Amino acid sequence: MTLKDPTRALAELHAGNHRFVTGTPRHPHQDAAHRAALADGQHPFAVIVGCSDSRLAAEIIFDRGLGDLFVVRTAGHTLGSEVLGSVEYAVTVLGTPLVVVLGHDSCGAVQAAREATRTGATPPGHLGAVVAGVVPSIQRAAAAGIEDIDGIVDVHIAQTVQTLLDSSTLLAEEVAAGRCGVVGLSYRLAAGAVRTVAATPATVTVAPSGGDLDRGADRTGQDDHGRAAVVAG
Repeated sequence: MTLKDPTRALAELHAGNHRFVTGTPRHPHQDAAHRAALADGQHPFAVIVGCSDSRLAAEIIFDRGLGDLFVVRTAGHTLGSEVLGSVEYAVTVLGTPLVVVLGHDSCGAVQAAREATRTGATPPGHLGAVVAGVVPSIQRAAAAGIEDIDGIVDVHIAQTVQTLLDSSTLLAEEVAAGRCGVVGLSYRLAAGAVRTVAATPATVTVAPSGGDLDRGADRTGQDDHGRAAVVAG
C-alpha cells in the first residue's frame, strides 16, 4: 500500500482498528504473493512508535500486514537516538506520511516512573533509563493536577509526540511542509480500541469509525468520548 497523505493514513489505521474491535479482521497483505512483491522494497504508510507491551502488537490491533507499518517499540515508548533515527529513516527515506505514538492504559513503565518519583528510588540496571524517559511526563501530569494512571498515560503520549518534534529537526521539517503528520493514540487493553490523545497538525486528527477508507466513511476530530482531540505543538 502506498499512501502519501497523513489524514488518509490515519483513517486507514482507524478502519483496521474498528475491524479488530468488532471481530471482522481481513488480515490484508499476509499472502505469499504480497510477501514476494515486497522483496524489492517497502513503502509503509505509518510509523508506529509504541510501547513494548506484549498486548500491543500493532499489525494485529490495526489489522494490517507485511509492508504496511514501520514499527519501533520500547518500554513506555521512550525515545533515544536509535528510535529517533529509525523514525527519521522511515519519514525521509521511505516517505512514510504518518508517525503514531502508541501508548496504552495501565502502562507498567508509567507506573514505575510514578513510583520512582514518589519514593526517590533508582530502579536497578537499565530499567533506570526507561524510568528516566517517563519521569518528565509524571512531573508534567502532577503540575496539571492529574493523578490517575490513565490520565498520566495520556499526558505521556502527548509529551512523546512533542518530544519527537522537538528532538528531530528532520521530522519537524516534514510536518511543517505538510508531508507528514504526528499523532498520539491510546489503546484500551480490554476493549481493543484506540483513541486520539494528540495530533499535529490538527487536520490529521481522525476519529474511530465503523467505516472503511475505501468506502468514504465520514470521520470527525473527536475521541471515543466525543471530545475534541488535544492538539500538540
